[in-house]
Amino acid sequence: MLRAAAVRPVSRSSAPPTWVVVALACAGQFLVVLDISVVNVALPSMRADLALSATGLQWVVNAYTIAFAGFMLLGGRAGDLYGRKRMFLIGLALFTLASLGGGLAQAEWQLLLARAVQGLGAAVLAPSTLTILTSAVPEGAARARAIATWTAVGAGGGAAGGLVGGLLVEGLSWRWVLLINVPVGAVVLAGALRWLPESRAGDRRRLDLPGALLATAGLATLAYGIVQTEAEGWTSSAAVAPLLAGAALIGLFLLVEARTKTPLMPLKLFRIRSVSSANVAMFLCGAAMFCMWFFMTLYAQNVLGYTPLEAGLALMPSSLAVILGSKAAPRLMRVAGARHVAVFGTLVAAVGFGWQSTMSADGTYLTAIMFPGILMMLGAGLAATPLGSLATSGAAPGDAGLVSGLVNTSRTMGGSLGLSVMSTIAAARTGGGTSAAALTEGYALAFRTGTGVLLGGAVLMLLWLPRRSAG
Repeated sequence: MLRAAAVRPVSRSSAPPTWVVVALACAGQFLVVLDISVVNVALPSMRADLALSATGLQWVVNAYTIAFAGFMLLGGRAGDLYGRKRMFLIGLALFTLASLGGGLAQAEWQLLLARAVQGLGAAVLAPSTLTILTSAVPEGAARARAIATWTAVGAGGGAAGGLVGGLLVEGLSWRWVLLINVPVGAVVLAGALRWLPESRAGDRRRLDLPGALLATAGLATLAYGIVQTEAEGWTSSAAVAPLLAGAALIGLFLLVEARTKTPLMPLKLFRIRSVSSANVAMFLCGAAMFCMWFFMTLYAQNVLGYTPLEAGLALMPSSLAVILGSKAAPRLMRVAGARHVAVFGTLVAAVGFGWQSTMSADGTYLTAIMFPGILMMLGAGLAATPLGSLATSGAAPGDAGLVSGLVNTSRTMGGSLGLSVMSTIAAARTGGGTSAAALTEGYALAFRTGTGVLLGGAVLMLLWLPRRSAG
């Protein structure tokens, strides 16, 4: 995480061309974001080839996102302490090697392990991409343009995921969704080793490794317990034990954070209304919106019979709607204020989720995928920017980077747990059926549940978010 006053940048006399640094940082960010979305289109093919269980299918996504969310703050802190270039190289190498392992996986456990290691590599890599960029580019218009490029590349990675995944699965196999990272990662790794400057923060804080391990273990255990409720029931020991263990690990994490001198997540920040309310709101939005890609991809391929490429193309308008919403949000915030834009965006997404919940087994593209998908993701783009702005507005300048990381962590953690809950709800309604009608009923119930979560989130934002930014 960046703390501008504490950064020791590389000497300008030996610095590489700025555009090279920006390109390498953006390439790292692109890989991290792309890998969150590109796998969705390949899920049915993975399931068929490796005989994945329904639980295993959702863990292909969750193993990555839980490790990513749980270690992201630690990755940023490690970059401050040990050097951003060093963490960039370590994270990218880990990510690339894990991609190779996942692409060569011959069993479910091998694929899930590779995805978890990928998420760990991404958590180390991602925070360094922005701090490397801002350390190398002088403050002012040039830095603003560089950050805008970094943001657009990240959004483009999410938007391109479905299309890239569809092309790779249909033209080669699902394995290339992961294997493609290997040559690309190797090229970026070689360039980073040669041209990236090193920088680090001036302080010597310790790493809160126990906090990161407890947060990740608690989140994973809770998600596992939620998934077990579908097969074993809420009162079974197979479900209750991991749920209680997960809650205990989260409680222990909070205790450690309250007592350690250098916490991963300083709890004092949550005394600030804007920080606490925006993070809770982002958690709820992530819980509903993250599962949209998962269920829409399964619906398109398992129910409507789309090929992986057709499914990727079908979701492109939704992907582009995220970018449109993100670009429009700052202009609307100047007119209506961040709080109202966040509420409006969440309500737009809720309308899309409600529309999607009316899906049928013989739905048409325009009304069953395109238009509700655009509303869902347009709303997501409109809501994310004001929530991030509100979260950082009440924090001290030195905590801005940490608070920004907390918002991203809240969204990703919400998405991980939300996917577990929604998948369990969908599976319970399906009742083991594999017909198009049965699957549609399960997916539709998940979207109806998401609608309720978003409406509750909108009410919470209206009542709890500050009326004005503190900054």
